[in-house]
Amino acid sequence: MLEINNVCCFFGHRDAPVYIIPEIKSNIKTLITECGVTTFYVGNQGRFDTMVVSVLKEMKNKYPQISYYIVLAYFPKENENYNEKNTLYPHGIESVPKRFCISWRNNWMIENSQYVICYITHITGGAAKFVERARKKTRIIINLS
Repeated sequence: MLEINNVCCFFGHRDAPVYIIPEIKSNIKTLITECGVTTFYVGNQGRFDTMVVSVLKEMKNKYPQISYYIVLAYFPKENENYNEKNTLYPHGIESVPKRFCISWRNNWMIENSQYVICYITHITGGAAKFVERARKKTRIIINLS
């Protein structure tokens, strides 16, 4: 089990604007260089997650000591062309009913992270709900909005 002090996860609205990419990069760099974060967890459900993965791939080249994982809510089917190497399917999620898998995965990321980088512009929706849960768990929240 990883020490959560070295771990960051991400939550954001699925329609997050691309102009926040420099902010994503800047905050990830700060966490690596000033806070000692070495592990990053991100989902795969929207544009925010896609942007984060793109930045993490770039940062991995600059900071080879870091690891990042796309944390899956569902096990890929055989016929899906999902070729991302850095995936993680959390132990225990296989017994969760499908309609609860995203929530379960997001809670798992909160439990296993100290930092949360998010893009939340409104208080409704899943991303806002999980950032609020992270706040209640006293995680360090960095909102890019």
